[in-house]
Amino acid sequence: MGRPVLSPDGRHVAVQAPRADGRIGLVVLELNPPRQARVVAGFADADVRDTQWVNNRRLVFTVADLAAEVADQRAPGLFAVDIDGQDMRQLIARRWHFLRSTRPAPNEALEPYHRLLRTLRDGSDDVIVERANLDSARREVRDTTPLRVDTRSGRSRVAVGPGWPDGAMGWVMDERGQARMVVAREAGRTRVHRRAAPDAPWKQVLDVPSYGDGSGGGYRPVQWGPDGILYATRLRDDAARTQALYRFDTATDTLEPMPLVAVAGFDFDGQLLFDHTSGKLIGLKVTSDAVGMHWLDEGMKRIQAQVDAKLGQTVNLLDVAECACSRWVLVTAYSDRQPAIYLLYDRERDALEVLGTSRPDIDPRRMAAQDLVRVRARDGLEFPLYVTKPAGRGPWPAVVLVHGGPYVRGRSWHWSADAQFLASRGYLVLEPEYRGSTGYGQGLFQAGWRQWGLAMQDDIADTAKWAVAQGLADPARICIAGASYGGYATLMGLVRHPDLYRCGIAWAAVTDIGLLYDLTWSDLPEEWMRHGMPRLIADPVRDAAQIEATSPLKQAARIRRPLLLAFGGVDRRVPIDHGRKLRDALAAQNADVQWVEYPGEGHGWSKPENRYDFWGRVEVFLRRNLGAPTPAPAASTPR
Repeated sequence: MGRPVLSPDGRHVAVQAPRADGRIGLVVLELNPPRQARVVAGFADADVRDTQWVNNRRLVFTVADLAAEVADQRAPGLFAVDIDGQDMRQLIARRWHFLRSTRPAPNEALEPYHRLLRTLRDGSDDVIVERANLDSARREVRDTTPLRVDTRSGRSRVAVGPGWPDGAMGWVMDERGQARMVVAREAGRTRVHRRAAPDAPWKQVLDVPSYGDGSGGGYRPVQWGPDGILYATRLRDDAARTQALYRFDTATDTLEPMPLVAVAGFDFDGQLLFDHTSGKLIGLKVTSDAVGMHWLDEGMKRIQAQVDAKLGQTVNLLDVAECACSRWVLVTAYSDRQPAIYLLYDRERDALEVLGTSRPDIDPRRMAAQDLVRVRARDGLEFPLYVTKPAGRGPWPAVVLVHGGPYVRGRSWHWSADAQFLASRGYLVLEPEYRGSTGYGQGLFQAGWRQWGLAMQDDIADTAKWAVAQGLADPARICIAGASYGGYATLMGLVRHPDLYRCGIAWAAVTDIGLLYDLTWSDLPEEWMRHGMPRLIADPVRDAAQIEATSPLKQAARIRRPLLLAFGGVDRRVPIDHGRKLRDALAAQNADVQWVEYPGEGHGWSKPENRYDFWGRVEVFLRRNLGAPTPAPAASTPR
């Protein structure tokens, strides 16, 4: 099963579970005796995905076709249904209606350019949906509008009064559906506005560059809690310049001076947990190296300790109902070797029972251990590195797996299908959070600005060299691999460090920085291309020489190592022209290039058969170029 969600009153759990036809349906389990389970939603051509409770009687969910390629996917839509399977209604359509002869009826499903923004806690059956207002070419989102939608009638109305600022993109709503703050982005600037009451005028409280270094004192609204407090994040003055969580002082329109939560070495990334009966903040779910719990409430601290004592080998995430006093607690247990297991903790009996597991066929005894270490680059900058060690003893043949983005956090500590697949074949897996990665402080992030193919590439090479120095990696058998920016880094690794890498695997890869600007059918937003890319990547005019030197397409003559190159035919993030141009440029001097094209796929592989095909090719490619790894021993006892 997947993604269980506890109802507000703690009496039911909604879970995604396979049906007899293999499709994923929505099941509601009643927790109190007599325990009953009921399938409340399912489709012959789609699978249930994200699920949220509207109230104790009603749910909303999206769908996707998990068996189809990207070209055959439709929009996720939005549906609502009662816990007995009755009164289902489609709130957001999955198909576009480009040629309408009449205006849609008030209760007709909204067009796919709407999405669920949040559920409410006001006793109604309503939710807040955000409408993307497109430009005349229907390509760019100009701004957004929040709508209040009745999940039973389907009727919608604008959920904010007139006069909101231009470029509104990020609405902060309270639990009664009132807009309290909005973030507007326009012409490279980010402006925050708030209002003191639902009928009060909007007041600008912040104006900073959208792609600044954080020195202007900017902050990001996170949530308006049921306690009436706005919570936001801002940079601290610590060595790494990490983001911390603060309370917002509405009297001065500033953040309080001391953070509420700060995690050493990591930006705050978490979920605030409230007791909605009292409105009190009782804890947080926070991501550091892994996702974990931080409780403020003494009662929840005791429950966490009791659950941890029963489940000694996993990280255990607790989910309580809106009132923290409810009988049932939903537990998600996981580790680097153990995919998520879902359990119920009965507070009355101090007992745990397994509800289900996300991947029942995975044997944790056969999985590889993963660790987070800190590596120092050649210029002294320290960056995180996730290391997954296969069975046996090193040095092992190694794969440096580079995350995409690049301005994202690559991963956290948990069971990873890609890393475990490679480790199960006997390869050491190195996943660096190189400069430019987010989540570890502004210092690491900003050090990657305008460093594509330069210092960012050095960090990735220094990852491999560190593993060799530690006796983990065989220096003669290292491959570099990645998708999107990770694919770009793979190609630049073969350009700059041909003596370090025996081979490369690049899929959905950026092959030329100039093409990011020139390919007009890409889905990159105009705002990002005009204001973000010149500042963070390279200016196409001022940095023309740098772009020439750091574009794999322009340096194709230097790529002479074996290369597996794969692209999706309908990729709009990195259009397939990136791949075709590089393939043609390599044809003259590199006979060991394998070209794979999945015509119906986009920026990654959606259809299971295509994923199986691709990773099967990866396995054969690695074995041919790195040699056969030492066979893994029999299953061992997990840590």
